[in-house]
Amino acid sequence: MLTFIAWGMIIVFMFLVMTKKLQPFTALVLVPLVFTLVGAVIGAFNEYIAAALEKAVADITLWDQIQIVGDWTVQGLTKTSGTGIMLLFAILYFSIMLNAGLFDPVTKYVIKVAKGDPVKVLVGTAIVAAMVSLNGDGTTTTLICCTAFIPIYKKLNLKMMNLGVLVILMNTIMNLLPWGGPTARVISVLDGVDGVNEQTILNALIPGMVVAVLYMLGVAYYLGIKERKRVGIVKLSATDVENLTAAASPEEEALKRPKMVLINAVLTIGIIVMLIKGTFPSVFLFLVGTATALLVNYRTIKEQKARIQDNAGDALQVVILVLGAGIFMGLFTNSGMSDALAASLIKLIPAQFGRFWGLITAIVSAPGTFFLSNDAFYYGVLPVFAEAGYQYGFTALEIGTASLLGQAFHLLSPLVAFIYLLLNLTGLDMGEWQKESAKWGLGVFIIFIGMAAVTGNVPLIK
Repeated sequence: MLTFIAWGMIIVFMFLVMTKKLQPFTALVLVPLVFTLVGAVIGAFNEYIAAALEKAVADITLWDQIQIVGDWTVQGLTKTSGTGIMLLFAILYFSIMLNAGLFDPVTKYVIKVAKGDPVKVLVGTAIVAAMVSLNGDGTTTTLICCTAFIPIYKKLNLKMMNLGVLVILMNTIMNLLPWGGPTARVISVLDGVDGVNEQTILNALIPGMVVAVLYMLGVAYYLGIKERKRVGIVKLSATDVENLTAAASPEEEALKRPKMVLINAVLTIGIIVMLIKGTFPSVFLFLVGTATALLVNYRTIKEQKARIQDNAGDALQVVILVLGAGIFMGLFTNSGMSDALAASLIKLIPAQFGRFWGLITAIVSAPGTFFLSNDAFYYGVLPVFAEAGYQYGFTALEIGTASLLGQAFHLLSPLVAFIYLLLNLTGLDMGEWQKESAKWGLGVFIIFIGMAAVTGNVPLIK
């Protein structure tokens, strides 16, 4: 029953979002809440409710069931509240920098180098996304790439979908570095077993990552060629460049602070460096950064209030989606639906397929890390797959590496908080963006598996 409810909730949620029957925030909150309440009433979660309340199953009342569902919701909110607050101030900070014109010189430079050629713009997008993604943080990558490139895409009438696809897939590849979330979890689960450590995992992943980056550069070139055919190459004079980077209105021009570009750049670079080094919590950095940016660029209280008011709407839209994702995960995890879904994935695989366990682990990791959080998959599913793999002759390093290959699709999951920031900034529809990204993400996935097989890091058959 629990497994049926878990799969039903995931299927209904994805259907409603991808067919645009419900807005993502509404679906994130209401779909898991309805399924969890129904499951609680029919007794599907009695074991988990009893454990949470420290009661016998027979003593659980309907009111107890409703209360514990409320508690699970709050627990989920608590887990994502830190991310939500960080995003609130991060969006405000970069919005203020955009208002002040910090990225205008970058925009001008890219336009000059590209000379109106969409191919150069898209390839440049892919290169910058890969470089910025070295810090392992999707939020930072999204903020930097979008604030730098969105004005260029708008000025040259390029499809915003291409920006969304290139940023997310480059970040997907670079997220496999040892300091990225999924790889760090694999290392923590298998650390020391058969020589599994940061270096061995990285050595196993690097060949696939390198080829995947080259593949994405090829994708960027191909998409650029299509855009070149659609909008053409704009031959730009110095005056054209100035016009392209000019403010859209006198009001927008009044917000520019060209004399503060150097100070704003030093402040922004300092924040990014401290983010990468982990000097201070990201919430603290963006909180102080926002306050400093307001004070430095807009001296009067009226101006500061106006900047917060005008940019708050964009920040709020992202924050409520992050909190909605927290509610989803709180209900999904605490009710046991996450465990049931993980167990069902394992039971679907017959034992006679043991010789192909490396390939099976890689394939299962794709839907596994899409429908489950990284915590749920790597702490719940991976240990079981690893134990089975040992019996079939696979090493911990092989299974650990295989479990990371499905990350090609993980960042397309509605459970990943920062994708709502990307969708909000680019104005893309989630369903359409997922379909387009998955099309090219499949190539990344095939490359990951192919290179792992060629190098012997994940044998396809034992």
